[in-house]
Amino acid sequence: MPLPPALRTLVRNTPTVAPVPHRAVIAITGSQAAEFLNGLTAASVPGHPKSHFYSAFLHPQGRVLHDIFIYAHTTTTGRPGYLVEYDARPSEAPPILPMLKRYVLRSKVKLQDVTEEYDVWQAWGSEKETSWESTRQWDFARSGVIEPVWDKHGDWPWGSAPGTLRDRRAVGMGHRLLVRKGERPQEVSTHDVAAPEDYLLHRVLHGVPEGVDDIPPLQAFPMDSNMDIMGGLDFRKGCYVGQELTVRTYHTGQLRKRILPVMLHHGDTPSPALEPLPADTPALAPQTDIRAQVLPSDDEGAPRPRPRGTGKLLSSIRGVGLGLLRLEQVESVEQGRAKFVSMSTEGQEWGVTPYWPEWWPQRSEESG
Repeated sequence: MPLPPALRTLVRNTPTVAPVPHRAVIAITGSQAAEFLNGLTAASVPGHPKSHFYSAFLHPQGRVLHDIFIYAHTTTTGRPGYLVEYDARPSEAPPILPMLKRYVLRSKVKLQDVTEEYDVWQAWGSEKETSWESTRQWDFARSGVIEPVWDKHGDWPWGSAPGTLRDRRAVGMGHRLLVRKGERPQEVSTHDVAAPEDYLLHRVLHGVPEGVDDIPPLQAFPMDSNMDIMGGLDFRKGCYVGQELTVRTYHTGQLRKRILPVMLHHGDTPSPALEPLPADTPALAPQTDIRAQVLPSDDEGAPRPRPRGTGKLLSSIRGVGLGLLRLEQVESVEQGRAKFVSMSTEGQEWGVTPYWPEWWPQRSEESG
């Protein structure tokens, strides 16, 4: 669906570049770097050594430890390797470097924390960020899993230019830029330079979860967190840590939750998608509960939604956020049989209205 009218004033319509805070980088080098990574990431390591990609490290029980960007990298000695970018904020996940070292065993790889050598930026909104974007094709599984189908004969979807990753998690996200610490990307000469909060707003409006606030380590499942739709999972690759539950869910499970963008508004707002967002929207902490409330109905024979379980508000800014929601409850809200509410720390009740991003996969008649 198109972006709700109430949110259109939040969209930056000019080419923009912004720093992405709280990111860390691990270098993985050595003659067996690709094989080592392929045994740990939930997506396949590309066959071409200069190709970037997006994926996750999973816990053996299938929950997410880290959502990661992986940049193909050439060392100063000319040897191929990889730079793994991840959220460095404290979380329940074990420290990433010791975790990776446990899997090295006899592999000919070297691991090094190179966070002090790199900064991460995001650029979006210019022709450069859209010229490679094409109409998405999707594969729909019976379980509710949805995968992007990339053109096998076209360019590698995530790009291969050094330090520049095409962000294919959602249409319109732009480029991820890895630059030397203290330097600024060349895009600052042609783009508006924005603040980290502007990047947060950009990805929230696009419905893109990222990092420990949106994909809580040891709690989030990858498909609930849209990592299938965002191109971070490969259900056909060989063994990797966390594969068993992930593949079993794909074949025999049923997805019941998704992360969707939401609008925060006063509870008595009749048409939140059409009216301006309130100026007094509070800053709600990540993991704030979102509850479904059944609305009264004159039709006594109509099925009543079950408000069991709670959703979670994740990142939020300027009256919009991301919410982990039960799909059956989203359907009830869309049908006017229920509503979502959340409570601020001051005890004030706020309405929470989800919407489907414009890029969200739509099943065609041909695909059934």
